[in-house]
Formats: sequence, C-alpha cells, structure tokens
Amino acid sequence: MRILDKNKIKYDVIEYDISDGKIDGVSVAEKTNQDLKEVYKTLVTQGNTKMIYVFVIPVNEELNLKKAAKVCGEKKVDMIHVNDILKLTGYIRGGCSPIGMKKLYKTFIHKDAEVLERICVSGGKKGLQVKLSPQDLKESINAVFEDLI
Repeated sequence: MRILDKNKIKYDVIEYDISDGKIDGVSVAEKTNQDLKEVYKTLVTQGNTKMIYVFVIPVNEELNLKKAAKVCGEKKVDMIHVNDILKLTGYIRGGCSPIGMKKLYKTFIHKDAEVLERICVSGGKKGLQVKLSPQDLKESINAVFEDLI
C-alpha cells in the first residue's frame, strides 16, 4: 500500500477474517462479497531459462501453462514450490501480492481485467485485499494484459 500511496494510486482496503483457515481466492471473494470475476490471485512461476514470471488471474480460474510460456517466450513454465515463495517475493502463501515483490518480475495480468473498472488483489498479507483499477495495477508493476487461462 505504501507503493500505491507513493504513486498516488487510488485504492480501497478490504479486510477479511482468516481464523477459519480459508484463505484461497474463492473463499476470500465469498468472505468479502466480491464478484469472482473481480478477485484475482497472484501466481509465481519459473521458466526453463530460470527466469521468474508472475501471473495475475481470476481466483476461480487456472493458469494455462502453455499460454503462460508462450507470452514469456519460454518453452515451458512451472509453478514455483510453495517453500520458495517467501525467498523470491518477500510474501507468504496466501498473502502474495503482485505489488511490492522483492524484485520487479515480468508480470502478466489476464486480459479480462482490462475491461473491468476495479479488481481485488492481495494486499501483501493474509486477511488483506486491495481493490484498484486494473490499469493502475498494470502501470504500477509494468505488467502486460494477456490471455492466460
């Protein structure tokens, strides 16, 4: 949120209860009364060249690894192991935000977000979401809209 504030990007903070252990994206959307099409999850992958790539897709969808590899210019991309999330991003599983990672990795947002007024992404920790314009998100992390699912 400090990064969004610094860049004068307008956003809303949405908090939700994590005491039940349900932190998957669909549960978060339900807990926060958000449309599934507007709540996005952040996935971190590694290409066969060892480059790290970030994908932001709707919580109720799955990343198409072939499409992901193609947009990255890689032969293949695989999800990183959950134990590597903190080391690579600075975030823990369930709190991985596309904003403010340790490094600015090449990031792709699913193209459906481009036509939405606002989307929700993780605010960087469990129990916290930020809702902002997909265009503002794109610009703040130098992302590209692509077909990813």
